[in-house]
Amino acid sequence: MSNEDWAKQLTARVAEELRTARKAAGLTVAELAGACADRGLPVPATTITNLENGRRHSVDLAEFLVLADALDVPPVSLLYPLASAPSVERLPGQETSTWQALAWFTGETPTTGPAPEGSHRELLDTFRAHADAVATALVSTSLAKERRRKASTTLDPARRATLLEAATGYEELAFDDCRELRAFRTTLRERGLHPPALPEELAFVDQEDTEDDPKGDE
Repeated sequence: MSNEDWAKQLTARVAEELRTARKAAGLTVAELAGACADRGLPVPATTITNLENGRRHSVDLAEFLVLADALDVPPVSLLYPLASAPSVERLPGQETSTWQALAWFTGETPTTGPAPEGSHRELLDTFRAHADAVATALVSTSLAKERRRKASTTLDPARRATLLEAATGYEELAFDDCRELRAFRTTLRERGLHPPALPEELAFVDQEDTEDDPKGDE
């Protein structure tokens, strides 16, 4: 397959996924065009129609991203449709499974060891690990608060004592998770990186003048 044919095939695959997603969302072409305009980048209905009908053989990157957002689908799923294509041509003459192509695109291709510090892959892995640390701290903090809340509302003294004991254990776990998250974020900043903003529930982690208190203001 020539480079030109591959490019056309890629656009055709994206266009087919756009059409499928649009119909699944119950949107007309005009409604999708309007949704794109609402997001700050008008994509004319004729452009969408020409893509879906195969009369247009390329798609602008900005249009592609806005269309994906308007359809509420991950952009990568339009490029590499796991549900409908068992394999794709990742690059001209490079046929591979759709998942392998998607993992290549997102930087998730399996490696035999840690990537060199500062490499693109290492940065991706680092920020994914940070996201996992945030998720862990959110869960443990939420559990700690919930156990403390239950303990404060029960009228049974024996049950209150049990719940308070459980709350203490969860709070210790949450404290450790939040402390590790703070250390992780400090390391990122020391490397000159910019960790994403924390959810409101974990805002205290970045407050240097407070303890990592999973109970918050309660």
